[in-house]
Amino acid sequence: MSMAPSISLDRLTKTYPGGVAALADLSLDVPRGSVFGFLGPNGAGKTTTIKIVAGLSRPTSGSVAVSGISSEAGIAYRREIGYLAEAPCFYDWMTARETLRYAACFQPWVDEPLERRVDELLDLVGLVDARDRRSGEFSAGMRQRLGVAQALIGRPSVLLLDEPASALDPIGRREILGLMDGLRGTTTTFYSTHILDDVERVADHVAILDHGRLVAVAPTADLLARFTRGTLHVAIIGGNADLPSLLGRVPGVVEVVAAGPPSDPSARGSEPPALATRSMTVRTADGATGRVQRAITRLAAAEDLILVENRPVTLDLETVFLHLVNDRGRVA
Repeated sequence: MSMAPSISLDRLTKTYPGGVAALADLSLDVPRGSVFGFLGPNGAGKTTTIKIVAGLSRPTSGSVAVSGISSEAGIAYRREIGYLAEAPCFYDWMTARETLRYAACFQPWVDEPLERRVDELLDLVGLVDARDRRSGEFSAGMRQRLGVAQALIGRPSVLLLDEPASALDPIGRREILGLMDGLRGTTTTFYSTHILDDVERVADHVAILDHGRLVAVAPTADLLARFTRGTLHVAIIGGNADLPSLLGRVPGVVEVVAAGPPSDPSARGSEPPALATRSMTVRTADGATGRVQRAITRLAAAEDLILVENRPVTLDLETVFLHLVNDRGRVA
C-alpha cells in the first residue's frame, strides 16, 4: 500500500440523464506528495472528477482508490480525503477556531487533543491573529485559507481543492499558492484551476482534461519540454566574431541570430574581450533540436569555448494547453 499512487482513477466514467457524458474512461495516477494541477476548459469534467474522488458523487462506472484504499471502503477511505469546494460556505457567526472545531465533529478519527490541532492549523494557514474573529468578517483570501484548514483537520493524505484561487486577488492567490507549496511532500494536493500561470508556479505534475477525456498527463517540466519552438537559446564565452557562422555549419541548424551585442566586459573593469558572453538564438530543422543541442555541446568542447547555456526554448503552459485542447493539436 505504501507504494500505491496517492490517487488512482481506473476507467472512470460519469454519464448524466439524457446521455450527457461528463467523464469517459478516465484513468489517472497521482504521485504521492505531489502538487498536481488538473486542467481543462469549462465543462471538461474537472469538478465532476473531484466530487467523485471526494465521495460526493458516484461514477457510472470505473473505480477510485486513494492511498491504495478503495472508495467502497467507507470510513477508511473518507479519512484519507480533505476537500475544499470552489465556493466554501461557513457559518458567518462562528469564529475561525469554532469553525475548525465544528469540522472536526464530522471526522471522529481525530483522536489527538483537538485544541492543539486547531492551533496547529491556524498557524499553518496564517490565521492565528484572526482565530477569534467571526468568519463573516474575513476577506475572500482568509476564507479560502480557513477552508484549507478545515480540509486538513483530519490529517488526510490527499487534499482536494476545486478552483482554490479563481476568485482571489493577486495577494490572496499568492497566499494560497504558498500554502499549497508548503504542503508539498507531506500531503498530496490535487487541485483544479483555469489559472495556468499558477500551475507553472506551483504544480510539479499536470493533467489536461477535455470533454471528459484525458488529453495529457506528465510532470509539468516534461510536458513543456515536449513543445519546443524548434529553437535553442545558446550563450557562449570565447570565440571570435565568426562564432554565429561556426554554429551555422552544425548539421540541422537553419539559422543563427545574435540576441544582442556581446556583453561589455570593460564595464566590469578587468575581463578581457575574449571572455565576453555572446547570446544567440539557434533555429533548427524539424525534429533536429535535440541532435543540434548535443552537437553544439561537442563543438564548444572541441573549440575550447565555455558553454554557458544551451537549452530548448519551450512554450508556456497556456500555449501548450490551447494546442492540446484543439482537435487538430490533439491529433498531432
